[in-house]
Amino acid sequence: MLTNEQKERRVQWALAHKDDDWNRTVFSDETSYQLFRNTIRRWSKYTNKETKPIPKNRQKIMVWGAFSIKGLLQCYSFRTIMNGRLYVEILQNHLIGNARKQFGRRWRYQQDNDPKHTSRIAKQFLKEQVPEIIDWPSNSPDLNPIENLWSILKRRVEKRRPSNINELDQFLHEEWENIDLKIVNNLVQSMKSRCLAIIDSKGKRIDY
Repeated sequence: MLTNEQKERRVQWALAHKDDDWNRTVFSDETSYQLFRNTIRRWSKYTNKETKPIPKNRQKIMVWGAFSIKGLLQCYSFRTIMNGRLYVEILQNHLIGNARKQFGRRWRYQQDNDPKHTSRIAKQFLKEQVPEIIDWPSNSPDLNPIENLWSILKRRVEKRRPSNINELDQFLHEEWENIDLKIVNNLVQSMKSRCLAIIDSKGKRIDY
């Protein structure tokens, strides 16, 4: 549930960023996928709940991913609890080099306000390695186009019916690589529309 203050901040953010150059932005996020009786469940940031009831014998994989108008960056999966140090390792190994290949030194990075992202070790690393960090309104996954990619990934992997956690991991990576560049481009180009929708809705949730 968004507070009135959060809604107002979302509107102000949208007004300030609706005309941004999103074509030099790297969008990122983490999510989790769980395997239970050939059904895949994904954590929803909208409600901080599972998309379906939590099974007792679940098998879970965490996934970090990033993309830009120029294509997908690497998808990294892990089965441990993420902290600030692991987040920095992921950025160092999977973000920085790939983003520089796409943009050189002129790019900016989007992340949400998860405590791991704003930890002291992460802040220091980002300050040293990333040209620009986009300020991001709290509790706003509906603004991040990577949420759409997570949903696409879930549907595609579920169709392949992984039978164990290793197959789930394998299929997640394979289907991530199979996402068409046109889909990625359309998602990046949706950012202005998302901003305008936030303004029109007075900061309420938008359906994207």
